[in-house]
Amino acid sequence: MSDATALRADAQKNRELILSAAEALFLEKGADVPLEEVAKRAGVGIGTLYRRFPTREALLAATSNERFLSLAQSSRARDPDHTPAEAVRAYLEELASNTSAYQSLAASIGTVIQCGTPGCTAITAEGHRLLQRGQDAGTIRRDVTYEDFIYVVTAISIAIEHDRSSTSRIRHLVDLFLNGISVTAPDAPPIPERVDVQK
Repeated sequence: MSDATALRADAQKNRELILSAAEALFLEKGADVPLEEVAKRAGVGIGTLYRRFPTREALLAATSNERFLSLAQSSRARDPDHTPAEAVRAYLEELASNTSAYQSLAASIGTVIQCGTPGCTAITAEGHRLLQRGQDAGTIRRDVTYEDFIYVVTAISIAIEHDRSSTSRIRHLVDLFLNGISVTAPDAPPIPERVDVQK
């Protein structure tokens, strides 16, 4: 084994140790656990941790990578059996549930999903696809953005963080949001366009 190969193998081992330690501690103590504690449990220096994961959000994105990839894959697989509105509902419910995997993750999920991991990229692309599909089908208002999805998922996840017994309410809370973004019936008053007020 060459020195370069040995270094790569050592770096990969350290990465796996950090991710394993982070996953365990995030589940035990929440996403805001001190990163020094993660490094200590992984058996590496804090500098080693930061070289591989320069921010807490980058580490959270890495530990969430497989869950996000799986969520995006299962969401796309639902297309044949779900209407656009049903697919958006299922996506939001699953994303809220995943965002609640670690205590305190919800507060930073908007930043976490921008970290560029395969999982973050996949979950974001899937959300944009479902939103466009719903708007093209005429079931979701045109002024709704993917950022609106994330704001609502954040709010729902923060709400259930403080009452773990309320996780069954995710569907109810998602439904309240979907009722607000759904296109109104033909005989209902039109929804006003979003207006930017100049101050």
